[in-house]
Amino acid sequence: MPDTVIIIPTYNEIENIEAIIRAVFSQSDNLHILIVDDNSPDLTGLKVKALQDEFQGKLFLETRQEKSGLGTAYIHGFKWCLERSYQYIFEMDADFSHDPKDIIRLYNACHLEGAGLSIGSRYVTGVNVVNWPMGRVLMSYLASKYVRLITGMNIQDTTAGYVCYKRGVLEAIDLNTIKFIGYAFQIEMKFKTYLKGFKITEVPVIFTDRTRGESKLSSSIISEAIFGVISMKIKSLFKK
Repeated sequence: MPDTVIIIPTYNEIENIEAIIRAVFSQSDNLHILIVDDNSPDLTGLKVKALQDEFQGKLFLETRQEKSGLGTAYIHGFKWCLERSYQYIFEMDADFSHDPKDIIRLYNACHLEGAGLSIGSRYVTGVNVVNWPMGRVLMSYLASKYVRLITGMNIQDTTAGYVCYKRGVLEAIDLNTIKFIGYAFQIEMKFKTYLKGFKITEVPVIFTDRTRGESKLSSSIISEAIFGVISMKIKSLFKK
């Protein structure tokens, strides 16, 4: 059985889902994919089910009843993966903002170089973002700087969503205590990994904004990230 699984959460990704599945599987035979779909009205889940006939035993689907947030989708996926024997567990978007060709580089950072968490980083070698308006680039870049300042983590891209975890990292984190459901989830998971003392490696990638489908970013998600970081840091101090 392959030791690596790519978790892809979806909500209304019918325009991207088949292409991203094929692109991921083209990278290596040592991969499985888990789609966590929030009962997409555009029938993304049905498309995945149809593709399961072609990718038997390699493509899996977990369907949730409603849209419940990115963080809870990944927690659902993590728990599913930990019930099986996967050793490397990825987070990846469905919209090609994360290039499937970088999977092997993130995998090698964990498998060969000893990282517990490897991050597909937009900012470790400058600003590597394509098709974003300047305002959004600045917001994302400054958000990562803000998170570094508050948390003390030496990570350039703290909000990155393209990552690979070693199994032991997810086993060490109490997934039931993860509070955030939007993009702050990405920060919280990195912070928990950091507090546990695991090696974190940033692998430079080029992030390309989606060309199909709609962005899920909202003002409430941004607010959660800004104010949640302070709360997260304060709670960690009281636990020491």
